[in-house]
Amino acid sequence: MLKQLLQKLTGKADPVKCSVVVVAAGSSTRMGFDKIMANVGGEPAIIRCLRAFQAAPSVEEIVVVAREDAIGQIAGLCKEAGLDKVTKVIRGGENRTQSARLGTLEVKNKAKLIAIHDGARPFVTVEVIEEAVAQAVFCGAAAPALPVKDTIKRVADGYVAETPDRATLYAVQTPQVFDGDLIRAALQKAIDDGVELTDDCAAVERLGMKVALVAGDERNIKLTTPADLAIARCLMEEYGQ
Repeated sequence: MLKQLLQKLTGKADPVKCSVVVVAAGSSTRMGFDKIMANVGGEPAIIRCLRAFQAAPSVEEIVVVAREDAIGQIAGLCKEAGLDKVTKVIRGGENRTQSARLGTLEVKNKAKLIAIHDGARPFVTVEVIEEAVAQAVFCGAAAPALPVKDTIKRVADGYVAETPDRATLYAVQTPQVFDGDLIRAALQKAIDDGVELTDDCAAVERLGMKVALVAGDERNIKLTTPADLAIARCLMEEYGQ
């Protein structure tokens, strides 16, 4: 599949290898417990997430960034699951941007592409991964996204300040895939500037770089609150995943 995508985008079908950073070091405050350990189909969400990257042909290595108290547990679970692409499980930083940056420093120095994924997105598919990687080969930065369904309001002081055109709004997902040198520099710049970001595309955008969007997947939800676990159970039932 990746070869066909590359052929379509670049006219070449050369093998592409991508290093992956899975960020799973959050506090899970809104969930009330460590969400990456939530039971999804009989296994922890983080393991279900990692299985997709294990199966993706473009993925060469995976670095998991975790809370310090979960490093040993995650490493053990990866070994039990036979996830041999997971090369390291490391301690995260004080916020997401720092955790992502630490992960990018632990992948191979010569990694031409680095994908960064939320560990709390257990339903990511190989198809989404491969399409984002192929697009990043072409333009240097790519992410899956879906058009928003709701009307969005920009609010100031409790009042509606603006209603943006919904046709121009997309909800971005992960994995977000970048040229390796670009994302390392972008994350370091954000840290140096004292900026905390909610996704990694924003770090690249701050440098004036464009990010291409590819088709996201409605199943690629992020587990954030207990309500999301109910949605996850429905997805398991509907798609048999």
